[in-house]
Amino acid sequence: MYRIGFACMYRHPGHSGSLKELETIERAFNPRSTTLRWLNSVSQEVAREKLNGIIEHNLAAQLRLLDYVATLPEPLRMLRLSSDLMPFYSHPEAADFYRQPEVRDVMDRGFARIGERARASNIRLSLHPGQYCVLASDKPQVVENSLAEFEYHADMIRMMGYGRQFQDFKCNVHIAGRLGVDGIRTIWPRLSKEARNCITFENEEKTYGVDDCLQLADLAPVVLDIHHCWINEDDYIDPYDSRVARIIDSWHGVRPAMHYSQPPESLMELGFQAKEKLEMPALLEKVSKRDLYSHSKRMWNRWTNLYAREFLDRFDIMFEAKDKNLATLDYYRDYLAVHE
Repeated sequence: MYRIGFACMYRHPGHSGSLKELETIERAFNPRSTTLRWLNSVSQEVAREKLNGIIEHNLAAQLRLLDYVATLPEPLRMLRLSSDLMPFYSHPEAADFYRQPEVRDVMDRGFARIGERARASNIRLSLHPGQYCVLASDKPQVVENSLAEFEYHADMIRMMGYGRQFQDFKCNVHIAGRLGVDGIRTIWPRLSKEARNCITFENEEKTYGVDDCLQLADLAPVVLDIHHCWINEDDYIDPYDSRVARIIDSWHGVRPAMHYSQPPESLMELGFQAKEKLEMPALLEKVSKRDLYSHSKRMWNRWTNLYAREFLDRFDIMFEAKDKNLATLDYYRDYLAVHE
């Protein structure tokens, strides 16, 4: 069975009620954070109390989010967890806090419940470290920081009861940094077993495309992002391109995951129609490529939606839209439920 999913945050339909009421509803499902500057501006006791409160809220919020996903039709049970559950976990200034036995106990129990809940409801989970995880940097300190950040994600995966075998959990990164593929190969032995079991490499818009990711297919699966590929190559990859078969092979029998997004709805104000294919030459007469990087709120372009559906017989799809779960619900209703 195919799955489509959303990333990190819950959005309430908001058919009635004030903006404040909507924010209150959503806050219960979504993580909180703070800043290092604020933590350093208060006493150690106050900072630790703040972090404890954030951790407890975030773990409870993820459980509520999983309970919500468990109410959805089975094809919609796919979720990317937030990377921001444990603020500054990989930062040296927070190391002593996270070593405290009582903090470790809260994390161990909280993440164990998250893993148990996901498995009980058959929800496919993933994580995606952010842009500062640059494993192939040519700067040694950036590499060290990036390894620590990736292992933070591996620790969350481990506490949830995953990472024990190849791709029982997906933790996705880009080939970021000047050293590229060679840089990834250099740091590979330094990743923990759990990290190597879960890591995937995704093509991006500018430098490291599908062909670069496929150079690492002997190490880890490739996550195809069809929006990034469109920008990088100036056209949509054919669903039956030979490279797509190689991407599938890189998953070694596990159902592949791919990413799907669209450029902003503001393109319609420039005359681009929802039912028509977005052709790069015509777009670049009115906008720059950088204008195409950001994501739409919903999946507004019908041509691209039908194109993405051609991959669902072989891939699960993570939707990257600003309206999160609402975008996947719309897509499921309009393009999938009627065909089941």
